[in-house]
Amino acid sequence: MANVLIVDDDAATVAASTDLLESVGHRIQTGYNGEQGLKSLDAGPLPDCVLLDVDMPVLDGPEMAHRMLLHDAGEERIPIVLVSGRDDLPAVAGRMGTPYFLKKGNP
Repeated sequence: MANVLIVDDDAATVAASTDLLESVGHRIQTGYNGEQGLKSLDAGPLPDCVLLDVDMPVLDGPEMAHRMLLHDAGEERIPIVLVSGRDDLPAVAGRMGTPYFLKKGNP
């Protein structure tokens, strides 16, 4: 199964995503902001994909993705799935160069 890194500042989203993905056999690492996500990448092994929130404190999703590209140690090839409740999520994904995104529902 896949190794997945989930980076989101919303603990409920992290928990639900983790439960869902682990239930089908995926291995999960988590971070609650972009800096934690980058530290997880540095600790290795690299995940097969990253589920990445857009708006987070400390370091947001687009900046984390940008730093992954700059690091150029394999992270630049990891598929990123953006996860956000933003209405402009398709445009944000386009600017970041990823075709993958999931819109969070409103409570």
